[in-house]
Amino acid sequence: MPNILLLTRYDRLGASSRVRFLQFLDYLRGNGLTIDVAPFSNDAYVTALYAGCRLNPLQVLGFYLRRLTALLGCRRYDLVWMEKEALPWLPAWLEALLLARVPTVVDLDDAWFHRYDRNRLAILRRLMGGKIDAVMRRAAVVVAGNAYLAERAANAGARRIEVIPTVVDLSRYRTAASAPIVPSAADNPLVIGWIGQPLNAHYLTKIEPALRQVAEHRPIRLRVVGAAVPAAWTGLPAESRPWSEATEIAEIGHFDVGIMPLDDTPWERGKCAYKLLQVMAAGKPVVASPVGVNRHVVRHAINGFLADTTEAWVSALNALAADTETRRSMGTEARRTVEDEYSLERVAPRLLAVLQEAARNEVSRSGTPQSGEPGTHIP
Repeated sequence: MPNILLLTRYDRLGASSRVRFLQFLDYLRGNGLTIDVAPFSNDAYVTALYAGCRLNPLQVLGFYLRRLTALLGCRRYDLVWMEKEALPWLPAWLEALLLARVPTVVDLDDAWFHRYDRNRLAILRRLMGGKIDAVMRRAAVVVAGNAYLAERAANAGARRIEVIPTVVDLSRYRTAASAPIVPSAADNPLVIGWIGQPLNAHYLTKIEPALRQVAEHRPIRLRVVGAAVPAAWTGLPAESRPWSEATEIAEIGHFDVGIMPLDDTPWERGKCAYKLLQVMAAGKPVVASPVGVNRHVVRHAINGFLADTTEAWVSALNALAADTETRRSMGTEARRTVEDEYSLERVAPRLLAVLQEAARNEVSRSGTPQSGEPGTHIP
């Protein structure tokens, strides 16, 4: 059976690692894969990052030493499955040297290459601008979260590209999806919800004018989960709620509508709409900026609304506030969209096949298995 080293960027507190990798482990291991997980950083690092604390250089050095140790032992594995890159902010040639003769499957769920090729420092653009392209070119398979990332992989010369979207585990959302739809009223304001990490809360400033206009005529409340309400929002009915993996679905269950405003830049075009998918899995309609994957996840006026101007945001929120039946029908369609295209149950078998085939192809090239009993056929 394939023996895989998984190099994630974070542990469970890091959304990208949790959603793109860790939530699949039970399924993959249950279907015969042996997977050892080696995160680059830890939960304490993520907590400090989100709190805006200064990073401890010795702690970061420890992360690199731990990753180097994992890479020095990688030849014991049939396959290395990694998040974005093995050594952040270090050159591609070093990764290639350490990963020589071991096939890699590289997963991208955002446009990480723009951290390098669009960096404000010219020296980093010059030295690192092509790093992720080189990583993708060397990989046996590039797993891209959306078409924008897949196009970059193709332009980089990747040998094989699989588009596998970010997904949610629908079994966790059953209770939230069955909650009753309550009409909004003066004593029961429409709850407009946003969930995410503090580093992304700045997108909320895009829709402040729209929220103020809606609040002038309708009872609403903005519920921000995982970040502070922007300080400039004095006078707007808003509240901040802490995020945890244990409570996030219950928090979404209090939403009437979910929102995902975004800027329209190359970085945002690489996002995978996870915030929307969470809300939709809970049977709630959404309003989102028509940027990147949002344009494919949201079917305008069917499972939610796409809004690119203040006027469009006002119109969408007013329509959802005014009609309970519209929220119910769109929420039903939102849940169905996730069931059909963005659920763990539907996508996990595809990921399993990608990993199995990548490991199998390596065995075929070498002539002998790298793990397990001699002559074992990897299914």
